Amino acid sequence: MILSDKKILFLGDSITEGVGVSKTENRYTDVFARMSGAEVYNYGISGTRIARQHKPTISNPRHDLCFLDRVEEMNEEADVVVVFGGTNDFGHGDAGLGCSTDRDEYSFYGAMHSLINRLIKRYPDSIILFMTPLHRTGENSTVKGDGQRRVTLKSYVDAEKEVCEYYSIPVLDLYSVSGMQPSIEVIKNKYMPDGLHPSDAGAKIIAERLFGFLSAF
Repeated sequence: MILSDKKILFLGDSITEGVGVSKTENRYTDVFARMSGAEVYNYGISGTRIARQHKPTISNPRHDLCFLDRVEEMNEEADVVVVFGGTNDFGHGDAGLGCSTDRDEYSFYGAMHSLINRLIKRYPDSIILFMTPLHRTGENSTVKGDGQRRVTLKSYVDAEKEVCEYYSIPVLDLYSVSGMQPSIEVIKNKYMPDGLHPSDAGAKIIAERLFGFLSAF
């Protein structure tokens, strides 16, 4: 697919918003725009999750601006819609993972089903694709900071891929192919110094992976 004449919308969290890079123009969305020539719209909000939460986030209410409600706020026209989320559902969300038959927006599986259906309804003629969470520090921890039990990050990655497969939605599996694993010190220092957010170099990798993925369509 030729990308230079395409309008591409990005729905995401802090990585999409640009946390971790040295300046706005080094966000992966901006690097991708320069690389592809596409018209890019960034709808990233730090701390946000795909699933709805049972309890409001008192410390930062902005975190509760879930992906589900933001679909209607995006541009009505799009050739491609890219969704990049899930790491915050693992990191600090109180919605459970759930299972593949769930349609409850207060579970991750259910919210994924709802999000995809909302996107298909709003953009029936567009390419919709998801990018999985990146590896992160503490991804295998089964206890949150508040003591609650949780499953590993890979469980969220697998759930995202499973629901996308059900709707035949393409997935760029950054968990598997980004080359960024912060448990390796040299990789962490160069690409994601805080163990989560990509640096300028990390953002460039995401842009390159996405460019290659979309160009193949």
